[in-house]
Amino acid sequence: MSEEAHILVVDDEAEIREMFAEYLRRHGFRVSEAGSGEIMRRVIDSVPVDLVLLDLRMPGEDGLSLARALRASTDAGIIMVTAVDEAVDRVIGLEMGADDYIGKPCDLRELLARIKSVLRRRRAARPAATVPAGPGKGTADGGRVRFGTFVLDLGMRRLLRRDGTVVPLTAMEFDLLHAFATHPNRVLTRDQLLDLAHKRGPEPFDRSIDVRVTRIRRKIEVDPAKPQVIKTVRNGGYMFVSNPEA
Repeated sequence: MSEEAHILVVDDEAEIREMFAEYLRRHGFRVSEAGSGEIMRRVIDSVPVDLVLLDLRMPGEDGLSLARALRASTDAGIIMVTAVDEAVDRVIGLEMGADDYIGKPCDLRELLARIKSVLRRRRAARPAATVPAGPGKGTADGGRVRFGTFVLDLGMRRLLRRDGTVVPLTAMEFDLLHAFATHPNRVLTRDQLLDLAHKRGPEPFDRSIDVRVTRIRRKIEVDPAKPQVIKTVRNGGYMFVSNPEA
């Protein structure tokens, strides 16, 4: 992975912005800074940005609103910077499409590791091995898994409708859907899903699995309230049904 990615640090506290920016520049990143949502939008509109470090506690338009706006207008990675007691905000931020979060104050080495992890997931376009066809497997060819009216392209890391249109997914959503699609028709516990789809290191955020399942269902289910593709198994976890009934 190239470390010449462009990082946008969005925080109303100048000292924090400068600390993050100086550290990331020392590690080979291009860095821009924004002290408000207005400045953030100007940067996003003027130059390509690979990842946004977004403080949730911003004056005026808060970070959650900005996260929603970012996800609607760009495919940049989003890492939320939150206070240690903002668990509810973390859940909401993940629901809005953020890729990860880190508590404030944070260890800069951990911040760097999380940035690299998100960039790696979002940029990976390596050829994927063809998923073997076998008992209970969905239809797969050339690194593509077909289910219902969708095609999951494992190599390009994207979800397509049969007409070729792209369904937007965050990197974490793709990782989870990839785990489901390559282990169809079997019950996967949350712990197993964390192992398969959550690669950001120790202390995984268990609730993020449920959040991502909810978001994915909104995108692939005919009726998300009555899921037919990703089913909840009581006291078990979730099961991906490769060929759901119409």
